[in-house]
Amino acid sequence: MATVLCIGQAVQDFVFSIDTMPTAAEKYRATNFETLGGGPAATAAVAICKLGGTAQLATRVGDDMLANLIAAELESYGVDCTLVRRMGGRRSSVSAVLVDNAGERMIVNYLDDAMEADPEWLHAYAPLDIAAVLVDTRWPEGALVGLKLATRNNLPAVLDADLPVPEDGDLVRAATHVAFSARGLAEFSGTEDVEAGLRSVHQQVENWCCVTLGADGLLVIEEGRLHHLPAFEVKVSDTLGAGDVWHGAFALALAEGQATSDAVTFASAAAALKVRNGSGRAGCATRGDVEEFLLQQVTESPT
Repeated sequence: MATVLCIGQAVQDFVFSIDTMPTAAEKYRATNFETLGGGPAATAAVAICKLGGTAQLATRVGDDMLANLIAAELESYGVDCTLVRRMGGRRSSVSAVLVDNAGERMIVNYLDDAMEADPEWLHAYAPLDIAAVLVDTRWPEGALVGLKLATRNNLPAVLDADLPVPEDGDLVRAATHVAFSARGLAEFSGTEDVEAGLRSVHQQVENWCCVTLGADGLLVIEEGRLHHLPAFEVKVSDTLGAGDVWHGAFALALAEGQATSDAVTFASAAAALKVRNGSGRAGCATRGDVEEFLLQQVTESPT
């Protein structure tokens, strides 16, 4: 099994299902409630484990009760939490998540600004058997250590470039593969024009770049060539964590030695199944589910 080192944020999500998104400062009644783990890097790590890989997670949590809940849930999926660092006197990250009947979500996240950012403890980590590194942008200092670790060892270095993407561009330049969200790309490139923004970034850094667009698929640019890949069509249960699952599946596929184009297809299928399954990252598909889904797409496609 290929091992991916994931570096970034782990969160405890409190998920409320509602009919429609709030439009006024009033009281609303939820139709369902779930307590789920979240965070880009943490959810990607869970996806990697469910897809048959091995995931190590480096993240910062507080010394509170939520930290116990976060770690226990991750370990239940098989995530290696050896590098989950508990910070004295700090509070773990938490999110309130609203999911409407269309499966769309609104997230309000709290991240303790006083959390120690120094990644010095990560420098002592020796990459014994990792085959790729995946980072998010919520802990830039740690992410940069991970990306440089990967490139020094000629491994895929994948950046989940969602908001906030640091303006200095160090993370984008350090990655071998950059997957922007539409919002992350717009903020970093300074334009709402997705194609122009992606071309601009690629011209600056010359690495593999894409932007994930949800139901509209994704745009990929490689060696100056831009092309659009449609999303798989599925019935939407909820989109919570779909992008994180995409990143985890993509990093795992690269770690396994798959061609980048095949890794994109694999990741898109994993994300589509998560959207169809719902239930946040608990809806991550297994490897068998993804392979069966991809085979079904081939057999159902017109000749």
